[in-house]
Amino acid sequence: MNNLTLTIVGNLTDDPELRFTPSGAAVCKFRVAHTPRTRDGQDGWKDGEPTFLDCTAWRQLAENVAESLARGTRVIVAGRLRTERWESKEGEKRSKVVLDVDAVGPELAFATAKVAKLRRGNGAGDDDWTSATRTRPSGPANAEQARGFADDEPPF
Repeated sequence: MNNLTLTIVGNLTDDPELRFTPSGAAVCKFRVAHTPRTRDGQDGWKDGEPTFLDCTAWRQLAENVAESLARGTRVIVAGRLRTERWESKEGEKRSKVVLDVDAVGPELAFATAKVAKLRRGNGAGDDDWTSATRTRPSGPANAEQARGFADDEPPF
């Protein structure tokens, strides 16, 4: 499958928001702002118009983002662009471009980081963000989910 991939460097505009789907999958939403800068003569820099990009991370990556990053953190984010479409309450068709995140980390030109490797876990079971809650469900809804065989791909 051909996906449009993108890597962006920018700052988080807010703290990442972590939720859990009814099947227990972690999903984290965050927004990255990128502001281009150009030289303003020999003495300074001039900021351009910022670009804001909504990002979505799933499973263990989602939990790691929420635990590790905060508003203002300069990050490098790589992922696949996707268009979300919906209809407003007034019946108007709306859309926006979002980034389904494959990788994210701090931009080390402006910070230091200590990496702590995690053990592998079972990240099965992704559903819609709209049905996600802020707490992990107590257990799988059925035996199929308990074994990790439920539909566990994000909706893209």
